[in-house]
Amino acid sequence: MSTATVEDLTEVVAPEPFWTRNRRLGVALILLGVIAAAVFGSLAPAETARFTLSEDAQGAALSIDGQLGAILFGVLTVVFGGALVSGLTGKRWSNASLILGILTFVVSFLCWQVAGKFLPLVDTTSGTLELALPLILGALAGVLGERSGVVNVAIEGQFLMGAFAGALVGTMAGSVWAGLISAAVGGVIIAAILAVLSIRYLVDQTVVGMVLNLFALGITGFLYERLMQSDAEAYNTPPQMPTWRIPGLADIPVLGPVLFDANLLLWLALALVVVIHFGLNRTRWGLRTRAVGEHPTAADTVGIRVRGLRYLNVLLGGVVAGLGGAYFTLVATGSFTKNMTSGAGFIALAALIFGRFTPFGAFAAACFFGFAQKLATYLSAVGSPVPSQFLNMLPYLATIVAVAGLVGRVRAPAADGQPYVKS
Repeated sequence: MSTATVEDLTEVVAPEPFWTRNRRLGVALILLGVIAAAVFGSLAPAETARFTLSEDAQGAALSIDGQLGAILFGVLTVVFGGALVSGLTGKRWSNASLILGILTFVVSFLCWQVAGKFLPLVDTTSGTLELALPLILGALAGVLGERSGVVNVAIEGQFLMGAFAGALVGTMAGSVWAGLISAAVGGVIIAAILAVLSIRYLVDQTVVGMVLNLFALGITGFLYERLMQSDAEAYNTPPQMPTWRIPGLADIPVLGPVLFDANLLLWLALALVVVIHFGLNRTRWGLRTRAVGEHPTAADTVGIRVRGLRYLNVLLGGVVAGLGGAYFTLVATGSFTKNMTSGAGFIALAALIFGRFTPFGAFAAACFFGFAQKLATYLSAVGSPVPSQFLNMLPYLATIVAVAGLVGRVRAPAADGQPYVKS
């Protein structure tokens, strides 16, 4: 019997299917572009759409005829969709074509809605970042846990505990900084329970996360009724986080008032995006974290304490998510109410997946969801012909479309959700 040599063997490579993910997304963009050009263009009045560079209708503005803009940007959406279908764009440019196609579709829609009115870019950008702020922090908490192999579904519970602790301690101490620290501690409490049950006792991480969300909802609701509702002056009137303005930088058009006339929590969130990205990719801690999340057994054989590192990262995530909870009481409202986070933790989890488990990706996804919320508020205020029910569901619809339709096959860390038992 003859034995085949290596040279005799030929590698059989399956041909790439024609309807790849990029081509399917390209067809979707073409359909959206046709809808934008035909529907938005026909509905838009032939009036000027003004995108002002200030917070009001005065001053410099980017202006375009609403009908012309709706048609023009709709056609551009078709062009970017065609680039994806043609397959001529490389991997790097295909992602750029997809992003640009989505942006031109959104601008086409805005030209229809803003025709005869104005959209203040400063207020829109500021509102987007403010609404995205807790989502950024929650998604970063998820990144810390998931990159080390622990699924954190308890972000909602960490938000609630952080919001409650921030309001309670901030009111009793009369200090916004005491409230901020207490919010971080509240997030750590939920994170510590998650870590012990999932890492030490090997309980299913998704089940533990859901149970902790219900636990946080119940305990904060009970204490709210017993303490805060009966004596709000003593327990539920926390001081608000101050806004700090940096002279000179705050005068930069559009971005100046947004980034340099803001509160500390926003600066902290933006800094954490950079720090966590750098830490995961350029430090020994980041290398070990990624090793533990991908192959904990191999990491253990080279001396990395797998469980210890997972404990550390889950607790750090609790600190970050607790700070996200502080936004609801120390920045947004000034008081705590039952279930005030209204599912923001789950939107942060969606931003984590949409952002492909990376800090900058999570930041971009959180801003996307924040923009959807801000846009819904703006359209309701200007009397949009779009039904209010649709506007209210716009942020959640964007979440579903983004996670289910635009992400494709997102690869989570290989050991994500798998408890580690040392052999």
